[in-house]
Amino acid sequence: MQIRPFSLDLSSPLETARGAIDRREGFLVGVSPDADGQSAPAPGLGEATPLPGWTESRSACRDALREATGGDGGALLPDARSRLDPAETPAARHGLSLALADAEARAGGRSLAEQLAREASLPAPAPTVPVNATIGDGDPEATVDAAERAVARGFDCLKVKVGARGLDADVERLSAVRRAVGDAVALRADANGAWDRPTAREAVARLAPLDLAYLEQPLPADDLDGAAALRSLRRAGGQAVDGDPPVPIALDESLSTHGIGAVLDAAAADAVVLKPMALGGPDRAVAAATRARAAGVEPVVTTTVDAVVARTAAVHVAAAVPDVAACGLATGSLLDTDLAADPCRIGGGEASVPSGPGLAGDAFADLP
Repeated sequence: MQIRPFSLDLSSPLETARGAIDRREGFLVGVSPDADGQSAPAPGLGEATPLPGWTESRSACRDALREATGGDGGALLPDARSRLDPAETPAARHGLSLALADAEARAGGRSLAEQLAREASLPAPAPTVPVNATIGDGDPEATVDAAERAVARGFDCLKVKVGARGLDADVERLSAVRRAVGDAVALRADANGAWDRPTAREAVARLAPLDLAYLEQPLPADDLDGAAALRSLRRAGGQAVDGDPPVPIALDESLSTHGIGAVLDAAAADAVVLKPMALGGPDRAVAAATRARAAGVEPVVTTTVDAVVARTAAVHVAAAVPDVAACGLATGSLLDTDLAADPCRIGGGEASVPSGPGLAGDAFADLP
């Protein structure tokens, strides 16, 4: 197995309630039949790009990948994948799992999406998937400008970062966006766990008139009870009381903290935001999406602002999920440079799915 480090700067910092993201550092993971025997029936490529707070640290990711080879950085151990704990080192498991899935798909002459759908007994994957535009924190004027530019590029679903400012400021920002883009554009807000329960409760009441598609992670990741309580609110006479939810609630970070089973058991979400890098691999992301859909919860696939290999894999994951909602996969433009040209065309609010074999045919032949 080959492990190659990389570092990529963002074109400008992505401001979130959990701080700015300005650089992505990770590892390309390569497997081959010569080096890794039956574990790799064909050459395969993966990416492990940890994002502390969502995944393990970079050093823990590196150490876990080395452990998969017995610590010497050579051939994979027979039980390499099972040595990587998806709860402790999800980015490392993602990198190795993706590389092996790419190899298996190539050996079978299938795209990664076809391979994932086949393994999960799902229908044939879609050739394109809908995507949203991601808009970072900024003053109302900057937020509206970014929203209008995204709509002009064909996006009909926008996700706006909130929670870094006071609630009054975020309500003003989102209201300004809604006025600017109209009712035909779906609007999501992502607080990244920034609010306490009283603030989140007030946010749900005040944001209800904006017809949000959902409010993502309004509370800290560990507060499933609070998220479930938010889902039971409705606005009546200016007061929040029990009843129908005025704003659907989506959970993201809570999945890394608790797992998909606990989130579903707590009835804490209307939608779940699935990051393959944070869940431990494309296989686990598809499994989580299938489980959520069976429980009546909408799955949405996003990246952790990854490099092109993991982004491409996330597009395949989304394509394997039948009738998936708009996903957060149009994040390549946030990077100043990338590891290779993007094989997934973004246009008209959709991402094209490479037909394969594997991740994208020969698109990544020079990597790692």
